[in-house]
Amino acid sequence: MSYVRTTEHREMRSQMIHQWKPWLKSTGAKTEEGKAVSSMNAYKGGVRQKQRELNRQLNEQMIAVINLLG
Repeated sequence: MSYVRTTEHREMRSQMIHQWKPWLKSTGAKTEEGKAVSSMNAYKGGVRQKQRELNRQLNEQMIAVINLLG
């Protein structure tokens, strides 16, 4: 955090946000189809899992080579 948020600051921000009511203007998926699409936004396609498996295999190979070279 770049600055300290005081109790007064938090109270002021809370009052401002309650005046703005940003939750009334929020946008998002309205239809079931749109909700299904947006639910996949964070999906990475399993890349991380594949990278971990590849890393594990490479480590095993490296250990085997080191053992062969002695």
